[in-house]
Amino acid sequence: MTASMMLQPLLAREIRATVQGLLVVLPDRDVLIPWSECSPRLAAASDSQRAEAHLSPSGYGIHWPLIDEDLAVAPLVAGWG
Repeated sequence: MTASMMLQPLLAREIRATVQGLLVVLPDRDVLIPWSECSPRLAAASDSQRAEAHLSPSGYGIHWPLIDEDLAVAPLVAGWG
């Protein structure tokens, strides 16, 4: 890994809520994270609440307005895929 790669933030291009978990589409791979591993609020939320997710324009964060949950992409996908 080069120094310039280490300085670049990990940003999502797209997100999708599935029954199994949150699919995060990154520039180089897709990562499926089980809801139980995302957060306690998301684990307890309904499918319709989870589906109402908004990726920030920068690709840095995800917001679920119906459950008032915000997560940053980089720590969320750390260790997955």
